[in-house]
Amino acid sequence: MSEEKSMKDYESDLERSFQVLREGDILDVTVIGISDTEVTVDLNYYTEGIIPLEECSDDPSFSIKKDVIIGDVIKAMVLDPENASGNVILSKREANRVLVWDELKEDMADGTVFDMKITEAVPAGVVGYVKGIRAFIPASQLALTYVEDTDAYVGMTVQAVIITVEKDIQKLVLSAKMIQKEKALAEKTQHIGRLSTGDIVEGTITRMESYGIFIDIGEGLTGLCHISQITNKFIKSPKEEVKLGQTVKAKILKIEGDRISLSIKALREDEPDTEDETYEIPAEYAADTPEESQDTSPFAKLLQGIKLD
Repeated sequence: MSEEKSMKDYESDLERSFQVLREGDILDVTVIGISDTEVTVDLNYYTEGIIPLEECSDDPSFSIKKDVIIGDVIKAMVLDPENASGNVILSKREANRVLVWDELKEDMADGTVFDMKITEAVPAGVVGYVKGIRAFIPASQLALTYVEDTDAYVGMTVQAVIITVEKDIQKLVLSAKMIQKEKALAEKTQHIGRLSTGDIVEGTITRMESYGIFIDIGEGLTGLCHISQITNKFIKSPKEEVKLGQTVKAKILKIEGDRISLSIKALREDEPDTEDETYEIPAEYAADTPEESQDTSPFAKLLQGIKLD
C-alpha cells in the first residue's frame, strides 16, 4: 500500500515537473531561500522560482528578512515563465493584488481588527497598509472626535476595522473610531455596573438645559438631574439654583442602560424650606383698581347681590 502511494506521489510530482507555466498563473509556492534582494521558492517544477525584492510587497515597511520565513507557503503570480537564466520569475505582490480583495471582503463581514501602522498623512486622513494593500483612514474615523493634526499619527499603530472594500477602483477604507467606540462602551458598561440605585455621587455640572442639568460623575459617566429633582422649591430654570461648573452631590434614582437619573433634592428632603414662596396672580384674576379699598375683582363681582345667611 505504501509502495503504491509512493508511486502515485512520484507520478504526481513528475506530472507537475512537466507542467507548462504561463504568464499570469497564480501558484502555491514554498520559500526555500532568502537573500537581501530576492526570495527563492520551490515550484515542484524542473527549475526554481525567484521573487525579486521589489515584487514581494507594496508595503514600504516590508522587510524581506523579517516578513518572509523559510518553509512558508505563499501565493505568487508568474511574470516570466523562463528568464535568461532559466528561472521562473514571480510576483507575490501581483498575486496579492488579485486574491486579497476577496479576503478583505470577508474580513469586513467578520469585523476583523487590524493593527495598521500609519505611514503617511494625506489630505483629510492617513494612509497605511493592510495585507499589502494601501489603506486609508479618514480624519473623522481616526478617533472619537475629529482629528485636525493627522501628521501626529504618522508612525503610530492603530487598531481599525474595514468599512469599505472596492476592488475595481482599489479602494480600501478603515475606521479606528469604531474600535474606540466599542472599547469606550465596554468600559462605560463596566463602570455603570459598579453603581446602584441609592448611591450618593459627586460631580461637576457640565451642561444646563431648560429641563434639567447634566452632571459629570467621573469615569466617563454623565447623569441627568431633571429640573424637578434639583430643589424642593418651584423653579422655572435650573439657573435659579445652580451654575455651570459647580460641584454638586446627588443621589442615583434610576439606572436604565447607560442613562443615569440623579436627584439633588433627594439629599435635601430633611432640610426645611426657609424662603417664602411667591406666586404671580394671572392678570384676569387681578383687581381692576388695586389702590381702592373696595374689592372689584371679577370674583368679587360675582358675589355682588348675594346675601349670606
